[in-house]
Amino acid sequence: MAKNKDDNQLNKLREQFQRNQSNGGDGDKGGGDGGGPKRRFNFYWIYAIIFLFFIGIQLFSGMYANLQNTNYRDFEGYLASDEVAKVVIVNNEKAEIYIKKDALSKPEHEEVREQPFGGGVNDGPHYVFNIGTVEEFNKKLEEHQNEEQPVIVEYTKRENVWGDILSWVFPIIIMVAIWIFIMRRMSGGGAAGGQIFNIGKSKATLFDQNNNVKVNFKDVAGLEGAKEEVQEIVDFLKNPTKYTNLGGKIPKGALLVGPPGTGKTLLAKAVAGEAKVPFFSLSGSDFVEMFVGVGASRVRDLFKQAKEKAPAIIFIDEIDAVGRSRGRSQMTGANDERENTLNALLTEMDGFGTDTNVIVLAATNRADVLDRALMRAGRFDRQIHVDLPDLAERKEIFEVHLRPLKISKELDIDFLARQTPGFSGADIANVCNEAALVAARKDKKEVERQDFLDAVDRIIGGLEKKNKLISEDEKNTIAFHEAGHATVSWLLEHAAPLVKVTIIPRGRSLGAAWYLPEERSITHTEQMLDEMCATMGGRAAEKVMFDKISTGALSDLEKVTKQAQAMVTIYGLNDKIGNVTYYDSSGQSDYSFSKPYSEKTAELIDEEVKALIEIQYKRAIELLGNNKDKLIKLAEQLLEEEVIFKEDLETIFGKRPWKNEQDKLKASENGHSKEESKAQVAGDSNVSPANSGEKASIDSEDSETASTTDDEQEQVEKEI
Repeated sequence: MAKNKDDNQLNKLREQFQRNQSNGGDGDKGGGDGGGPKRRFNFYWIYAIIFLFFIGIQLFSGMYANLQNTNYRDFEGYLASDEVAKVVIVNNEKAEIYIKKDALSKPEHEEVREQPFGGGVNDGPHYVFNIGTVEEFNKKLEEHQNEEQPVIVEYTKRENVWGDILSWVFPIIIMVAIWIFIMRRMSGGGAAGGQIFNIGKSKATLFDQNNNVKVNFKDVAGLEGAKEEVQEIVDFLKNPTKYTNLGGKIPKGALLVGPPGTGKTLLAKAVAGEAKVPFFSLSGSDFVEMFVGVGASRVRDLFKQAKEKAPAIIFIDEIDAVGRSRGRSQMTGANDERENTLNALLTEMDGFGTDTNVIVLAATNRADVLDRALMRAGRFDRQIHVDLPDLAERKEIFEVHLRPLKISKELDIDFLARQTPGFSGADIANVCNEAALVAARKDKKEVERQDFLDAVDRIIGGLEKKNKLISEDEKNTIAFHEAGHATVSWLLEHAAPLVKVTIIPRGRSLGAAWYLPEERSITHTEQMLDEMCATMGGRAAEKVMFDKISTGALSDLEKVTKQAQAMVTIYGLNDKIGNVTYYDSSGQSDYSFSKPYSEKTAELIDEEVKALIEIQYKRAIELLGNNKDKLIKLAEQLLEEEVIFKEDLETIFGKRPWKNEQDKLKASENGHSKEESKAQVAGDSNVSPANSGEKASIDSEDSETASTTDDEQEQVEKEI
């Protein structure tokens, strides 16, 4: 109990010291017996004092002499006026002139009359000038002086000891100062870019009890499975005997794998905040340097520091920067240096003499490119998958990011979570921030539901461009293109239900259709075919209505081609190719520079991909041909109102006969009323049920589509 009391007192003293330091407290507050570190003496003060000492000697050695420079002509005038008392020849170089006291009262001698300090009478010397040679000076002096009262001439030698010392020492001091400055810069005293002598030192940031991390597991919404695994690692470090008594060993490492923005780094921050052990954090790129051998040296130095503070955790963010597979590149040099760094990392993680309580935590979104030796048990014993959040997790994430916002009481978080499938945690944070900005632009007192919908619209598609000039023919083509997407998707069972269609340019797209896809883990052949058919609906509508096609379907063709290639070459959904896949999920295949199939098979794949797309294109043409009158009506309404919603399609086509998860949602959660639609067209901002569903769009010829897909389609495109 006494020990705990002493520890508590010590912690209080440390906190008091940190508060004093942050509040600009003086050295007495932070450097006493309170346990805080004392301020280091700055030796630059000594250098400054020495420098000022020499300068002061030189400047103030003659501070009480008020000497004025003159010339021989003025000196002749002083002689003629009988004002010179005596002349002192110094070192046969200069002549110092002493003026008689009664002559100092004259106006021309006013500047030399008094001492510069104290205001007393200046006894001399008063003037000084260079004489050339002594012989020449004496000759001129004899010619001009009064023979009855000759001027006294004295000769003296003076040595300026301090001046001589300063002339020799000052350059040395300058060189030494420059040398010290350069050495301190190279050894870490200056900017990070000049640390030549410390270039092999680790750049890791240490988090311990002195600089606590404020993030903990409560701040990490969702990710329940991932949190459970990393919490076990934290518990092992806190209570090792609980596991070692049963013969268990501490895991060497854990790899956080997942798409960008899912919270891998945030989870690592929570580990740092919860573990209460030294936590070293750095990026994989911190090992990389232009000098040979630096990466390996930094790895060894990092683990050396961690072992000294064991038990400890090392977190390497974006480890794929240093952990890529070896021997996969034809280039040497930089690649060899990367391999040397990786070899050092492998040895430190699991080699001879690595029985230490140091856990390596790493994060990457490219686990497929990591080296096999790095991924094996004994190094990264666990791979913790941090996936995109599901519905419940998105709700938790919204709750976290909505805390600092002034939101409306009527805001339904469940609705926001359902409207954002496929969004990562970073995307949701961006939505909340953008919604607050939208509300601020409208001078609102709180953030409302519509602000969130507008924010998602803006993030997905970009800013509306209502003032963009589009010809009537182009606008007509865009309207029928988007109406074609909406019509085909409405008439197909497995196509995602429509939410909104617009022909208002947004971002780089000239028009767009929003869909709300189901969240599913697997996709059947019929579902993929219906999605492909709906994607081709835009080009099919142009063919049906104008008997010609445009370049606006570029993004549609790109998307449908990837889907068809995935069906044939990845998922084995083609009868002629069969149950074969040419995709290596590990990323360790030897097919980097050659295809894993013959030229004949390549021709067959091309034929089947083309056939799949052509079949769905003709299918879309047939559907639109059978419903041409409804297509025209929908396009005309789109041209008139510029934005139409699900209710408009139900009025034209009737309700869809198929039931799915999205159809079970209330109408208030799926869309807005007609009055809201009209308000959107007339207003400054888009009022629409935005979501992250699949969005088809028609773009200008040189534009790039702004589209999002459901989780399964994103995986297909990534794998291709």
